[in-house]
Amino acid sequence: MNILALIGSYRKQGNTARIVELIAARMQVLAAQHDTPLEFETLFLGDLELRPCRGCRACFDHGEAACPLHDDVPRLRAKMGAADALLLASPVYVDDVSGLIKIWMDRLAYLCHRPALAGKAAYLLATVAGSATSHTLRTMSAGVLTWGYHLVGQTGLKMGALATAEDLPRYQPAVERVAQRLFRAVAQQQALRPSFYSLLAFRIQQLAWQHESPGSVDYAYWQAQGWLAPRCTFYLPHRANPVKVALARALGAALYPFVV
Repeated sequence: MNILALIGSYRKQGNTARIVELIAARMQVLAAQHDTPLEFETLFLGDLELRPCRGCRACFDHGEAACPLHDDVPRLRAKMGAADALLLASPVYVDDVSGLIKIWMDRLAYLCHRPALAGKAAYLLATVAGSATSHTLRTMSAGVLTWGYHLVGQTGLKMGALATAEDLPRYQPAVERVAQRLFRAVAQQQALRPSFYSLLAFRIQQLAWQHESPGSVDYAYWQAQGWLAPRCTFYLPHRANPVKVALARALGAALYPFVV
């Protein structure tokens, strides 16, 4: 089991980093209890060179390799592809994700067209001093769901400006919940049971790319994956209830003219 944690902060001893550290430790315990090898890697986006997107559309029109920005994004994307699950953690800045998270999301915008991360699990974590975390979690969920991730859950924690060592035990129930859900999602391959929303999103995208110009990078990608085939109902073979699949495809077809 390979878990990648991305922390959208420069603060190595901040609230977000401390909670992720506790989750990692708890997952190691769970892995030992279940005799499951676990590799848990934590990366601080602040340690990487992430240059802001220029909006040039090179990744959309010519493929991600055509991006004129040469930094750590391709290496980070490769790590995301190699991991079974993503733990995405951001502090709340001005009622939203940190700038590091937003830059990272913008640079991977091509995955909204070519969702190559289907079959992988994701858990979202937001920490804040005392306001709401809902908008931050919505921003992150919009990205990971469109990229193909199976969203396992999301947690927002109010922790004050900087939690002390004495404060941390009160967050242990949340840590336990995150670790348990993320571990089970990977161990049980829950991504093979996509949500109604994921099935619906696939159907709308499928219809959109079926009407795309055959010469486009996006059309070629979907065609190569076999996702344009009429009988294809999701990015990968799945175990979703056939009735749920049928309803999602019917609703997707009905909504398609209004959302593209």
